[in-house]
Amino acid sequence: MRPRGLSLAAQVLPWLAAAAILVAAPLVFTSGTALTMMSLMGIMVVFSLSYNMLLGQTGLLSFGHAVYYGLGAFFTVHAMNLVASLRLPVPLPLMPVVGGLAGLAFGILFGAISTRRAGTVFAMISLGIAELVSSGSHILHSFFGGEEGITANRTKMLRVFDLSFGPQIQVYYLIAAWCLVCGVAMYAITRTPLGRLCNAVRENPERVEFLGYEPQAIRITAFCLSALFAGVAGGLAAINFEIANSAYLGVHQSGVVLLATFIGGIGTFIGPVVGAVVVTLLQVSLSDLTEVWQLYFGLLFIAIVMFAPGGIAGLALMHGPLIRAGTAHRLLPAYLLALGPFALLLAGAIALIEMAFRVLVKASDGTAMSLAGLPFDAAHLLPWIVAGAMAFGGGLALRAVLPRVTAAWHEASAAAKETLA
Repeated sequence: MRPRGLSLAAQVLPWLAAAAILVAAPLVFTSGTALTMMSLMGIMVVFSLSYNMLLGQTGLLSFGHAVYYGLGAFFTVHAMNLVASLRLPVPLPLMPVVGGLAGLAFGILFGAISTRRAGTVFAMISLGIAELVSSGSHILHSFFGGEEGITANRTKMLRVFDLSFGPQIQVYYLIAAWCLVCGVAMYAITRTPLGRLCNAVRENPERVEFLGYEPQAIRITAFCLSALFAGVAGGLAAINFEIANSAYLGVHQSGVVLLATFIGGIGTFIGPVVGAVVVTLLQVSLSDLTEVWQLYFGLLFIAIVMFAPGGIAGLALMHGPLIRAGTAHRLLPAYLLALGPFALLLAGAIALIEMAFRVLVKASDGTAMSLAGLPFDAAHLLPWIVAGAMAFGGGLALRAVLPRVTAAWHEASAAAKETLA
């Protein structure tokens, strides 16, 4: 079903733009680190979109979505080893299908149990299944390989167009192609009657049942489709890293996809894509800058949930009507006014966190440290006073400026309504 008011060309254009970006990205960011990061982004995009089929579309909060991601990765690795040992004429680009089928199979198995209930009960069942599979991975060494995992060699597969998939650039384009295909498929599902029924079950399952549909059947269908695409993401991860281990199945992996989906925004289709890109970028960059990068992730998640429930994409899309009406420029002075206090608050908070970590956790390495190129001793009182004053002063200034931002927003919104009317 096409959205009203949009022609077929208007629907195809964004996907053509996405394909052009995926093709051109390695031409702009040519370093090996950039290629690796973009490959991870592509995998996380598929994983986050599959999770959003559960949470954003159907309203099912799962704490164990990594089960299907990890099982897809393990089955893909075993399939790669089998194909390589028997010299079967199966090319590497088809291997994510194995991960998808594995995710679908276990989605049917576990979904038949967990989707009988929704809400908190479903969340607890998903957590129990995750712990069960994660514990089992340490017992079944023949399949999961214990702590070392199972390795594979993607270059031993059948070559297509003389592509060995040894260079990272070839792996990136493989991941990008699957990312685009899965993105189109998952978006198409949201436009079908099944997608609309998933939204209805999320909002009011009793009314859906009154209309003659079985909510549990709709939930298990969405669950299985979500597991299928999560398995594809796991297969892509197995191809990228050439290994699958128990970390793929853990609660940490489920937490990462939950963070990415929420930070990007569960209310829109583009939200998980934005969240996957942001979370991957922060994981790679922050981990090189600080040892407490996971704490910053948690604080970012809390801030998004408290102050921007729609996520980053929701915040951006709020400005759409203002941009179309030509009134968005009225927000710029207020935003610039709030930028300074916010930067001051952020800098002070980061300084306090880093100094506390140095003194409480890394005291054995000494208290001498540096932030933004400024050396100081965290054992002295002056750095704490300066950082505290920056955080407290920035917070007070931001609180004083927020009414100005609110007034500017209402003014721009009222002007946009008059223009569009």
